Amino acid sequence: MAQPSTSTPAAPLGIEKDNKRITTGWTFYDWANSVYPLVITSSIFPIYWGAVTADINSAPGNIVDFMGFQVPGSSLLTYAISFSFLLIALVSPFLTSLADFSGRKKLFLQIFCYIGAASCAGLFFFTKDTLTLSTFVFIAATVGFSGSIVFYNSYLPDISSEAKFDSLSAKGFSMGYVGSVILLVICLLLVTFNQELGIEKGFATRLSFLLTGLWWAGFAQIPFFTLPPDTGRPANAPRAEGGWVLNGFRELGKVWNQLEQLPNLKKFLLAYFTYNMGVQTVMYVATIFGDKELHLESTALIVTILLLQVVAILGAYLFAKLSERIGNTRALSWSVAIWGLICVAGYFVQAGWSFYALASVIGLTMGGIQSLSRSTYSKIIPENTPNSAAFFSFFDVTEKLSIVIGTAVFGVIAQITGSMRNSILSLIIFFVLGFIFLLTLRGKKLREDTLSTAFPGPPPASAVASTPAATK
Repeated sequence: MAQPSTSTPAAPLGIEKDNKRITTGWTFYDWANSVYPLVITSSIFPIYWGAVTADINSAPGNIVDFMGFQVPGSSLLTYAISFSFLLIALVSPFLTSLADFSGRKKLFLQIFCYIGAASCAGLFFFTKDTLTLSTFVFIAATVGFSGSIVFYNSYLPDISSEAKFDSLSAKGFSMGYVGSVILLVICLLLVTFNQELGIEKGFATRLSFLLTGLWWAGFAQIPFFTLPPDTGRPANAPRAEGGWVLNGFRELGKVWNQLEQLPNLKKFLLAYFTYNMGVQTVMYVATIFGDKELHLESTALIVTILLLQVVAILGAYLFAKLSERIGNTRALSWSVAIWGLICVAGYFVQAGWSFYALASVIGLTMGGIQSLSRSTYSKIIPENTPNSAAFFSFFDVTEKLSIVIGTAVFGVIAQITGSMRNSILSLIIFFVLGFIFLLTLRGKKLREDTLSTAFPGPPPASAVASTPAATK
């Protein structure tokens, strides 16, 4: 998502908007990099992580040594996720400002792409003897993925007319879904039929990480080839206030100050911050929970995750329809309440039909709560603010910080109590708080009439990148 400033960055020269070759090439980056969140974050990697830590120490808790600290293997993974997103939250404003004012979008897109892809490929060497190093490689992969998305999103207003933002962004998401599922199926076949292929299961699993990196870097050559070359920053382009290095943080500070004028927005962000801690944590730890607590077969877990992708699309559609009937905040309240019940059920769930039933409910509400959160936020920010992209950058940082806290709390409770079931149950606190904060918005007009005063001047051209379709 491009980060605007108080000055208007000059529009790139010589870029033809709605050029089919350019826009289609752009969507292929979604096809390329979406394999990371599906293969590495959600499915095969967490299962392999659990197997490696169990191999290191098969005693209850799978305590492992990480830089001199004795940590349960499952908690170490959640700590790594927490640290990754804390780092991303800190550098994201810097990156978004850089995307606007450096004039080197493609260069930085390539840098972060190769960092992420090379790190995924590097996980091929992940064994019980390389746990510490591989943890940092996993962190680098997460940073590479999130960093590249900043520059990828910032191309949208450059290559597309505003009327086609929604359709082009949707096409990118669809490409990412299809591409990631294709690779996950290939990886699943490798792991399932490893004996028929004459390779050891651990090797087949690590080969999946190598394929993920190669897929990501390989298909990224399509957008790298079709996107316009960097032209650098034009000499007559206006400069960011105080320089672009700190401009992103300055814009976030202005949003923070303006929240006092917008109590509804402040309440929603507080609600989102709390319930998103629970939602994102469940999504990140669900696989390792099924592996370590329920002792499910890896194949069953991966197939379940594949099905969840399909169910999540249905959930997003159903909750969108529900919001049309009863309103956004009511629909969100229902979704948050269901997530609270999911945590209670997660404490008691066992392997078998109850797990698959719970997974189906998670899939339905996962797609619904994410899409509704973005659309509600887009409806609640000031309609006439000249710098709405800064509001979406604030939303993005809020999301990442909630992941940091949620996954860290999950890991600490699991480490102290020795059971991830207790961690799952504790997440209900976040949903209860989120539900209460949402109730303060029930029956109110979401968008307030207060106009933005924190961002004087005409609307910047890059502010169009703040539309919900442009967020990733």
